Amino acid sequence: MQTTSASDIAAVLDESGPDYEEFSFETATGGTRADVYLVTLVYQGREYEVVVKFKPAGDDRFAVEPKLHEYVADRTSVPIPRILVFKEEPAADVAPYFVTERVRGDNLADQFGDMTDSHWDNVIEQVGRIIGEIHAEVAFEAFGRLMLHDGRIMIRNWRGDWREYFGDLSLSHVEYLDRTPFDGVQSRAEDAIEDALPVVPTDGVPRLVHDDLQPTNLLCQLDEDDPITAVLDWQDTLAAHPHYQLAQAEFLYIDSAFEDPEVRERLRGKLFEGYRSFREFERDETYERSKPVYQLSTLLWRMTGFESAFDEDDLGRARAEFRYRQQFDRLVGELPE
Repeated sequence: MQTTSASDIAAVLDESGPDYEEFSFETATGGTRADVYLVTLVYQGREYEVVVKFKPAGDDRFAVEPKLHEYVADRTSVPIPRILVFKEEPAADVAPYFVTERVRGDNLADQFGDMTDSHWDNVIEQVGRIIGEIHAEVAFEAFGRLMLHDGRIMIRNWRGDWREYFGDLSLSHVEYLDRTPFDGVQSRAEDAIEDALPVVPTDGVPRLVHDDLQPTNLLCQLDEDDPITAVLDWQDTLAAHPHYQLAQAEFLYIDSAFEDPEVRERLRGKLFEGYRSFREFERDETYERSKPVYQLSTLLWRMTGFESAFDEDDLGRARAEFRYRQQFDRLVGELPE
C-alpha cells in the first residue's frame, strides 16, 4: 500500500485546484482503502470539501472508475459523486488520481446502531431501485470484468457463458484464502462451489454489476425519503447475470444483518419492490436454487479482504472471524444437491 503525504495532496491541489489558502485532509474510512482522502481547502475565505483518490500500485483497473461515474450518471438517476478532475498521467510526481465532489451523508455501516425499522425499509427499498435502474439501463454482450481501453469501457477476457465465468470468479476468491485466517476452509470451499455450479444458469443478458455494493460504500442521510446520497467505489464492476447482484444484496444487507426470519422477509420484500419499479423480477426456482451459491461466492470475497478490514488490535476481529465461519457453514449447508 502506498503512503500518501501532505505533499502529495498539495501537489494535486497545485496541479488541479484553485489558488487555495490552506488545506487539511484525513484518510477515508469504511469500505475504502488508504488511497482515498477527504480534503478540506480554504479558497477566498470559504471552505470547500473534495475527495482525492490515488491509483494503488499495480492496479490496472483504476481508469474505469471515473469513466463509470460519468457513464452511469448519464444513463440513470443513481446518486454518484461528480468527477471534478481525472489525471491519468499527472504532471506532478504523484500517482494517477481523480478528484470528486464531497457528498453529504455518512457511511451506512457506521449508522446501523441508530437505524429504526422505517430507516431500514427506506434504505433497502432504495438499494433495490438503484440495482434495478442500473440493470434496466446498462447491458452488455458478454460477461466479464470492466476495463477502460482507449477511453472506452471494455470487457476483459470476456465470456459468453455465465456459469463458466462465475465459477472462475468464485474459485479465484478461494485461491486468496491462504492469505487470510480462513485458509483451512479452502478445499471445502472449492468443492462446494464446483459441486453447486450446475444450478447456475449458463445464459442471460449481462448487466452492469457494482461488485462492491456493500453498506460501507453507501453514504446516507437516514431521515430523508431517499436516504442514499451517494454510491461509492465503482472500481470493481462486472458485466454479470442480474440474479448474482440481487442475491449478493440479500446477503450483504439482510441475511448478514438480521437473525429474525420475519424481519428478513419484510426487507426482502422491500428490496424486490424497489427493483421491480424498474425491471420485472420473480423469485423463481432458478433464482432460489442459485442464490446460496452466489451468496457463498460473496462471502468468500469478503473473507479475502479480512486482513485489510481488521488489524491485529481490532477488538471486533475475533467476533467477525467467528461470524464469517458461521456464515460459511450455513451457506454450504444450504447449497442444493
